[in-house]
Amino acid sequence: MLIKNNQYNIGHICSTLQCEKGFSEKVAFKFITSKFQEKFYTFKELDSYSNQVANILQILDINKGDIVFTFLSKIPEQFFIFLGVLKYEAIIGTLFPNFGEEALYDRLSDSKAKVLFTKKSLYKKIAKIEDRLTQLKYILIVDIDEDISGKVLSYKKLLNHVSDKFVSEITSPETPSVLHYTSGSTGKPKGVLHLHKAILMINQTAGEILQLNGEEKYWCTADQGWITGTSYGIIGPWSMGVTQLHFEGTFNMENYMRLLSSEKITIWYTAPTLLRMLMNGEDDFYKQFDLSNLKYIFSVGEPLNPEIINWSRRVLNKDTYDTWFQTETGAIMIANRPGMAIKPGSMGKPVTSIKGEIISKSDLREEKINTPGYLCLKKDWPSMFKTYLKNPEIYENKFKGDHYFTGDEAKMDEDGYFWFIGRSDDVINTAGHLISPFEIESALLELPEVLEAAAIAVPDPILFEAIVVFIKTRGNDSEELKLKIRLYLSNKLSTVATPKEVILTENIPKTKSGKIMRRVLKAIYSGQDAGDISTMEEF
Repeated sequence: MLIKNNQYNIGHICSTLQCEKGFSEKVAFKFITSKFQEKFYTFKELDSYSNQVANILQILDINKGDIVFTFLSKIPEQFFIFLGVLKYEAIIGTLFPNFGEEALYDRLSDSKAKVLFTKKSLYKKIAKIEDRLTQLKYILIVDIDEDISGKVLSYKKLLNHVSDKFVSEITSPETPSVLHYTSGSTGKPKGVLHLHKAILMINQTAGEILQLNGEEKYWCTADQGWITGTSYGIIGPWSMGVTQLHFEGTFNMENYMRLLSSEKITIWYTAPTLLRMLMNGEDDFYKQFDLSNLKYIFSVGEPLNPEIINWSRRVLNKDTYDTWFQTETGAIMIANRPGMAIKPGSMGKPVTSIKGEIISKSDLREEKINTPGYLCLKKDWPSMFKTYLKNPEIYENKFKGDHYFTGDEAKMDEDGYFWFIGRSDDVINTAGHLISPFEIESALLELPEVLEAAAIAVPDPILFEAIVVFIKTRGNDSEELKLKIRLYLSNKLSTVATPKEVILTENIPKTKSGKIMRRVLKAIYSGQDAGDISTMEEF
């Protein structure tokens, strides 16, 4: 039973409850450093260390409902702090370790965070904006032995003065829990606030979609700065008593394959960007790795190109399942999953208890089969966000009647599968024809010379919008390739899909969740300011 005695506290359920179920000595996670040093942490240790964090907040006189952030790389303390803050009924937010100073300031000042946990190497960035963060009471540094000031404290030193026992008060389902900031693709990032009852939907989908159970060995590659890293790298698996792998290192083709093989991973949750990078290897390279234990690969963050599915089947002999959700939805909403036929390129079907609909752009009624429209969800699922922090009007505008408007456009086929078209402001309208950037990009990835691709719309006096594609190649940067790409798209899709221009580039800008930042590409093309790029990924 997930909820006992009306206790919805996420921190309690993911650690204390697992110990009460008899999993105290079971490994909660194996942590592997970037130098491949290993350490195991049991659920008992997860419980004890997170209890200490709750007690630290208590002696610092932090109030329930105050906002606490972590600004950490993927280290064990990240997980202890996350759960401990929730046990205390404060609100936990997570920040990507490669955020710049202004991105940090935007989020910490907007949220009025009271406490920040970080490490010495990252504190250098915080020190430059510390004077401007007047509401920030304490900065706790996890890897120093002595306090720097009355405000900048040693986490290690505080641990020596607190008990590892803590009893979470009964936490109602409506209590605020996790705060994530959106990527800011249409302006300043917005704080998306969730509630403790979100664990119901996260737990459900971890089992229904990801097929997790207590016997699996699970690896979610997402950083905890992203909702996937908290919902499915912390809450979902540990609410089920699942053993996880957490790897500190950055992506490396051989290292990742070696980990999948040597750690006997059974379920892997990752991103299309990473899978596309794996596609760079020669087919024979993968034969040296034993993936016999790997049951399922799941993907999230952007649409899963059919080419990736085909490659995974051919080279890894595994199916890859696309999943779709947003920071605002808190948990997987639409997905492919084992036991359901995959239609390559589709989002799959809604999870149990979720009603997905395609709503007409003209009259906001339910759209016909195979007709593009707004992707909407019937509201009030357990993990639905509570508000945009300090932006109630923007929050209310996301809802019309009983529907949450996702901002995505899609269509639904006769079998109930959903097909992603693009963001509402991404769909290209050229000569009266609606063209999906994703469709163009998927076609381009079939060319052996193309490593990555992105398509955008640019204003055109005749066509209304013309297509421009940005291409990262495998080294063949030539005018002949540009011509080949234009002809290929014309033949593969239609003449209206022929790009006005093909631009060869070394990098395609993406968010840390793997989404192509089209507004950045549009700004680059037009010579304008790209705006907030703090969530751009760096590989």
